[in-house]
Amino acid sequence: MSATGKTYGKISGEAVPLERATRLRAAIRAAGLIGLALIAVIVGFADAIARAPADAALVGQPLMAPSIAFPFGTDVLGRDVLSETLHALSVTISEAALAMIIAILVGGLFGFVATRLPWRSGYVMRWAAGIFASVPSLLLAILLVGLSDRSFAPIAAGLAAAPFAFCRAFDRARALARSQHAEYARASGIPAMMLLRRDLAYEFRDMFIGVAARALAAVTITLSTLSFLGFGAVPPRRDLGLMIAASRSVYLEAWWTAAFPALVLLLIILCARLAAALEEGERP
Repeated sequence: MSATGKTYGKISGEAVPLERATRLRAAIRAAGLIGLALIAVIVGFADAIARAPADAALVGQPLMAPSIAFPFGTDVLGRDVLSETLHALSVTISEAALAMIIAILVGGLFGFVATRLPWRSGYVMRWAAGIFASVPSLLLAILLVGLSDRSFAPIAAGLAAAPFAFCRAFDRARALARSQHAEYARASGIPAMMLLRRDLAYEFRDMFIGVAARALAAVTITLSTLSFLGFGAVPPRRDLGLMIAASRSVYLEAWWTAAFPALVLLLIILCARLAAALEEGERP
């Protein structure tokens, strides 16, 4: 509340009147959800849209610039970059969706439940999760992949994002547990498990989209970086990060081989961040 009597909210750190902030946040979230929905439709029809199968070489001459015949050009093996980008998009989204679910279940859901654990064990877990959350999730993911193998990358990315999601969920659940309505419910004799179920239902209704979108943006960055560094997707199953990595040797003479996959990757992350209403991500 300001001296003029107006209530203020924040969008990306900037103070704006609360009513305007609410409308702006809703518009930003709607734009992000529409973008993610369009990406999902493209992924669903990727095999039908792509003019060539995945990893099909010599579809055209190597390193052809974008043209009517090849809108995204061709790469060093003569693969159609547009078709390869569509197939890589499908791999990226499917792996990011798996990692997102793991981050939500292991991090967000368990963090919410941990506040109700006996003997204050949840606070010990919050302390431990805070230590892991202070480490960049990319480094945690590389460590987990090193202890397993590259096919473990989606699970590793989800587990690496989980500590920060756990801390956010735990802190929010603790604030709800200390709220006035929670104290009144406990005084009325309502069991703790019933309160937990109710809080989870409200959390799912009000916060799930934001939590899922933040996690999706974070794990997409982590997975793509893992692949770029050689710790992620295994050829011939290529994701967008691996496509960009494969183009490093020819990028300066054939910019399209990496620019278009990078642009698609940027759109995924941007739409996910918009769907989260530009709230802080789970720190890739």
